[in-house]
Amino acid sequence: MNKETLYKFFQNSATIQEEMQIREWMESSTDNEKEFYKERKIFDSILLLSDESSFSSDITNASLGKFKVRELIKIAAVAVITLVATFSFQYFTKSSEELALQTITVPAGQRINIELPDGTNVWLNSRSQIKYPTIFAADERKVILDGEAYFEVSHNKKKPFVVETSKGKVEVLGTKFNVEAYSDNNAFITSLMEGSVRVKRGNAQLLLKPNEMAYLRGGKLESAHIQDYNVYRWIEGLVCFNNESFLNIMTKFEKCYGITIKVENKNVLSYRCTGKFRQTDGVNYALRVLQKDVNFVFERDRDKHIIYIK
Repeated sequence: MNKETLYKFFQNSATIQEEMQIREWMESSTDNEKEFYKERKIFDSILLLSDESSFSSDITNASLGKFKVRELIKIAAVAVITLVATFSFQYFTKSSEELALQTITVPAGQRINIELPDGTNVWLNSRSQIKYPTIFAADERKVILDGEAYFEVSHNKKKPFVVETSKGKVEVLGTKFNVEAYSDNNAFITSLMEGSVRVKRGNAQLLLKPNEMAYLRGGKLESAHIQDYNVYRWIEGLVCFNNESFLNIMTKFEKCYGITIKVENKNVLSYRCTGKFRQTDGVNYALRVLQKDVNFVFERDRDKHIIYIK
């Protein structure tokens, strides 16, 4: 697979035809799939170690034509080594429990794919943070999450995998699931795709089966069947909504881009929409598209990170 096309795909600037070509190539063999994730990790390593705005500008302005891919690969090789070295020497002194934890924080409007020491694959959504040890303990594999993450947990029946959040925790042996638990809002949602998980909050707990989700209602854990899998396509860099209200869509934009949106125009409250946007398109672009169907204007206060819908 052409490296230029792959990096365009990671940057969300590939055409539909190129996306289809990449997916067909990746699904045609396990070797191709491994190569895809290898290049994705290199891309994410560069993103973590680079200035977000300048990196995006370099790739976009050069359109990956003038920007030599071989030069990008050279930088990536150094970035991966530096990334490992940086994380290896990241220490915290808050408590002995946090000693030698590695911390990865994802900026607004981005997502990152990492592999934990046990081989577990993790996608981190916008404005999310994960902490994990360089070497997991003998009796469990515990990570601390603030935000949203999709996990593909490496199976180990002797060492349960635990996701700890400020609102509850999730325990598994080996499975695929999504956890949303941002500390700056009330949502705590665990959605199970494969395997089984146990969700705990205080003395309450729920055992989930595939295609089920646990969530908080009135501070209590409840379960339901997953109705729409499109909401988990954020790992592809998409913000999706299905027949959702204008307010719900704005809430998703707030979560994704780390901004506050104040809706002052009450006429938009009855509007419902189905669609999707790429995270990298930005909130201004998304709002301009919505303006084609809804009568509103918006003003952005960049100093206070507030958008007013009027």
